[in-house]
Amino acid sequence: MELTGAEIVVRCLQEEGVEYVFGYPGGAVLYLYDELFKQDKVKHILVRHEQAAVHAADGYARAQDRKPGVALVTSGPGVTNAVTGIATAHMDSIPLVIITGQVPTPAIGQDAFQECDTVGITRPCVKHNFLVKDVKDLAVTIKKAFYIASTGRPGPVVVDVPKDVSIAKTEFHYPETVSMRSYNPVTKGHAGQIKKAAQLILEAKRPMIYTGGGVILSNASALLTELVRMLGFPCTNTLMGLGAYPATDPLFLGMLGMHGTYEANMAMQHCDVLLAVGARFDDRVIGNPKHFYNEERKIIHIDIDPSSISKRVKVDVPIVGNVPDVLEELLKLLKASKEKPDQQALKTWWTQIELWRSRDCLKYDRAAAVIKPQYVLEKMYEITKGDAFVTSDVGQHQMWAAQFYKFDKPRRWINSGGLGTMGFGLPAAMGARLANPKATVACVTGEASIQMCIQELSTCKQYHLPIKIVNLNNRYLGMVRQWQEFFHGNRYAESYMDALPDFVKLAESYGHVGMRIEKPADVEGALKEAFALKDRLVFMDFITDQTENVFPMIPGGKGLSEMILV
Repeated sequence: MELTGAEIVVRCLQEEGVEYVFGYPGGAVLYLYDELFKQDKVKHILVRHEQAAVHAADGYARAQDRKPGVALVTSGPGVTNAVTGIATAHMDSIPLVIITGQVPTPAIGQDAFQECDTVGITRPCVKHNFLVKDVKDLAVTIKKAFYIASTGRPGPVVVDVPKDVSIAKTEFHYPETVSMRSYNPVTKGHAGQIKKAAQLILEAKRPMIYTGGGVILSNASALLTELVRMLGFPCTNTLMGLGAYPATDPLFLGMLGMHGTYEANMAMQHCDVLLAVGARFDDRVIGNPKHFYNEERKIIHIDIDPSSISKRVKVDVPIVGNVPDVLEELLKLLKASKEKPDQQALKTWWTQIELWRSRDCLKYDRAAAVIKPQYVLEKMYEITKGDAFVTSDVGQHQMWAAQFYKFDKPRRWINSGGLGTMGFGLPAAMGARLANPKATVACVTGEASIQMCIQELSTCKQYHLPIKIVNLNNRYLGMVRQWQEFFHGNRYAESYMDALPDFVKLAESYGHVGMRIEKPADVEGALKEAFALKDRLVFMDFITDQTENVFPMIPGGKGLSEMILV
């Protein structure tokens, strides 16, 4: 039986078990939308902007470990609007398949209406992309797209489908498996290298375990937790890795990096053996590599992506492999070894760490007459019992959420780490809620970020998504203002938001519940009331201290131990 290209795309999505497609229709994809309309296995979520379609698919992918997120957009401006979402997913290694419409193949390169070079535009910010010129190649290409997106180091894959290909017919066959000569990601780590790593770990006097988003993406949190507890070593997570190790565990030192805790940064800088797992030593984590090299240490680095190893920091024991596979082998060796870590040295190291920890680097004025953003997040953590899925936008509120909401489970913290995309929080929350229909989902945002994709309040209304929006409203581009205060002589160039909407009325105009909270005494009650409304989206507009800054802070170009404290 022959099917059209559009029918084939929908059948492929069904074969992959896709639950939701996030998208926005247009001329080049109308045949695809017609086929989606004719079936009910794959549900379509109509967003209000293509950027939000990809962010929602991204949030969906991050909030569960079953399958990649899927987005569908039209050609031209549909694709270019989606690029921000694609780049966001690429930087954070999120498995997505983005199907894009394209003008008919004879019109490609002719500056046709709503034409753009999708392959060329997206090439720098995808794991891979395809332009399908023959309907016979469509099914196998989509199979490859899902395979590439979800194996090795995950990432977004774009499949560009010209309109005439969606109309053309061919026999449908969806392959069960696919092999690609040029793509064979390594999963098992080198046995000799793992043995070297085990030896270094056992010899360590001042050990440190540093983990990133790779632990969460590969579902290795349980193995990591077993390893850390067995060794009794200190552990820190990157912004992307929060939840990989339980934040309430005493072995956890908090997040490290530019706005990490004093104890995590100092331990990272002064350790003698560093085990890096699924992390990439990026600029927001270690600051200046030259300063990082000031201390002698041995580094073990486990990562699925060989290009991430020794990219910014030269390591001593590189291990390329899937994190769970490598950790399993490492645990076996350590359990079987007659040698054990030096407990006296470890005790001395922990004494030093506790001294750093006693600085209380996250303290703030709890007696202030205005609402402190940290207080809002502490109360939100108490009320949700740390069990919510929390998305965020980008800026000060993102850092406070990372510092004050304790994530004990993986995949509960969903934010744009690498690209730092404002507007990510609300659509990502939509995806997270659809992935976990009974869960509590909160979006922590600021009055600037929320306006980037605020039209998605309409999507939330249409699909009954009872997200709780925690808007920390300081009437500034908060992080921009903080940098301007520290490094630009208090010249607040274009960082003050003096034409803000009434967010309560705005939320109500979309059919949701709006609250404005101006006094610290009202914070807890408002949060309790909002989270008790299980079936309504609630927009909480917290009027917070305009002058509050995020501490600790490592200035750009400085090293891990060169922190500005409160």
